[in-house]
Order: sequence, then C-alpha cells, then structure tokens
Amino acid sequence: MERLPDYNSRNAHEIDYRIYGEEMQFVEIELDPQEAVIAESGSFMMMDDGIQMETIFGDGSQKDKGILGKLWGAGKRILTGESLFMTAFYNDLTGKRNVSFASPYPGKIVPIDLAEYNGKFVCQKDAFLCAAKGVSVGIEFSKKLGRGLFGGEGFIMQKLEGDGMAFVHAGGTMARKVLQPGEVLRVDTGCIVGFTQDVDYDIEFVGGIKNTIFGGEGLFFATLKGPGVVYIQSLPFSRLAGRIVSSIPRGGNSKGEGSILGGLGDLLDGDNRF
Repeated sequence: MERLPDYNSRNAHEIDYRIYGEEMQFVEIELDPQEAVIAESGSFMMMDDGIQMETIFGDGSQKDKGILGKLWGAGKRILTGESLFMTAFYNDLTGKRNVSFASPYPGKIVPIDLAEYNGKFVCQKDAFLCAAKGVSVGIEFSKKLGRGLFGGEGFIMQKLEGDGMAFVHAGGTMARKVLQPGEVLRVDTGCIVGFTQDVDYDIEFVGGIKNTIFGGEGLFFATLKGPGVVYIQSLPFSRLAGRIVSSIPRGGNSKGEGSILGGLGDLLDGDNRF
C-alpha cells in the first residue's frame, strides 16, 4: 500500500491505496477505523465486511455549511452533469478494511495528492473516480467567453479542492507534462484529463479554410500555458463512444461487420431489401 506523506494539520482523511491491473485498472483503498472515502455512483467495485455506505448530499466536503451551502454544492454538481448525491464508504470496525473502485473503460487511474498541488486540481467532468473524505468536488467556473462558447468537451471542468488524495481516470494511455513558465501545449479538448491550478487554460480556433472544412479534428483546441502540470489521455470516452457508434451497421444487422462484402453477404443470405 502507498501512504500519503505525513503533512501537518491535514483536514481530509489520510488513506492508503494500491492500484491493480494494466488496461482495466481498479484502485483498492485501505481504510483505518473511522476513515472514509467518497465516490461517484457507478465506480464501486467491492468492499470488505464492516464498511458502511452513506449517501451524502452536496460536494462531499466535511465542512458544515448549512442547508444553503449544501444546496449550492449540489447545484454546482448538476451543472457538470453529475448526480445531486455522492456515496461515502466508512470503516466502522476496529481493524483495517478495504474498498475498491474500478475504471469505467480502458485506461489508467491517476492518484492526485492535492496537498502537493496547493489544494486544488482541475479535471474533466467525467474523470473523477473517488477521493478521501473531506475533498470537495465542484465546478470550475470559466471567466473567459471563448471557453463557454467553443469549449465543447473540455468546457465544463470540475475542481477538486482540499488536502487529501483524489483519483482520476485517464482513457487509453496517460501522458504527464510539466510545463515551464510561458510554455504552451495545444491539446484536443477531449484529451485533457486535468491540470494544476497555475495552468492558464483557453480555447483557440484552428484557423485556415482547409483545416476548418477538411481537417476532421474539430474547429477548436485547448491551449494550456505553464507553469504547471498537465495530464493528457489518448482515448477520451467521447472518441471511444463515437467509434463504437460508427461501427454499428445500419438497421442493427451485423452481417459482414461493415465490410465491403457485407451487402453481398446479405443478398446471398436472402436478405434482399430492394
């Protein structure tokens, strides 16, 4: 098990973890007595006996902000397309207990220690997997008009705040880029997993009539300007889903698997629709 560094006056629960697998990973989190982890619905995989589940309202932070504060946290989650509620997993016994969360599709689970990034990390809205109890999961509001109008997949970003450990998922292969001050990286908006709060993020027009009409890569891409750390994924879920949908034969008929002989095969099988 990997252990978080012993930072003084840490507010979030300190958790141990271990990541298993290669293409379809899962993270196993070891909880000491009374420790807890929060997660989005649908990421739970398995847990030991003695762990209790509790549905919590809002952004998952420990702060007692009253009903209005909780409503505000829940409202921010609705803007990112997530549920009003999250699930907390508590260890109510005296010994250590494990709970595991799985990747939603092939890729890598990335551990993020928020204490090392000054308490904040910005990520794609569907990248968050789970985090130590006390980490706040909200929306990163954009103050630039270009992001709002043209951001596409990368427009709605979540922010993870606190001093605990969080886990995000990167589709396909993950690249970690350390940007120097003034260094610029141009990325497909869907390929962004997340970045540290010092990174300046904006949307840029590709430009050029041929690129716009025939490029096939979209009209806009994200520009990330250092200093800071950026995580990039090679397989965004939107790209994976698009490839799956495009490969489904029209009418739901799978004969020929979309090959050039598919239509001829249908005729030979008596499936004549003319």
